[in-house]
Formats: sequence, structure tokens, C-alpha cells
Amino acid sequence: MDNAQVLGHVLRLLDDVLSLNGRALTFTRDTPLLGSLPELDSMAVVSLITALEEQLGLTVDDDDIDGDTFATVGSLADFVAARQG
Repeated sequence: MDNAQVLGHVLRLLDDVLSLNGRALTFTRDTPLLGSLPELDSMAVVSLITALEEQLGLTVDDDDIDGDTFATVGSLADFVAARQG
């Protein structure tokens, strides 16, 4: 999967998991997430990680995650791309 496809998956998952009703589809790589989206709280982070694992076949260990992973759409997409190897 190329970077554009990864970004598209991440945007769709953000939209679905956070119930943003299409808002996430207007996000860019630079759109801030954690601390900027009220919908992205700690429970939503867990739900998003679960969705990434289930829908994209990723394995995410607790040690793999920190606040920087969810800083922006781009940092989250880069994290997903790196996990897909």
C-alpha cells in the first residue's frame, strides 16, 4: 500500500471511529489530532488502535504508542505505513 492509500485508510478510520460525519476527509497530513480534536480522547485512541489492527492487519504493542504518534494525521499515517513494512 502506498502513502496515499495509507493516508486514505487513516482518514476513513478517523472519520468512522470518531464519528466525524465526513469531517476527517477534509484533513491533511498537517492536521493536528491529539489535543486539537475533542473527539480524540483516550478511549477513542484505544478504539482507533483496535480498528487499525482489525482493518489493516497491524499489530500494535503498547510500547509502540506515544503522544507523537497521534500528533497529526501525517504522524499517524507514517506510523501505520511503518507497521505495514
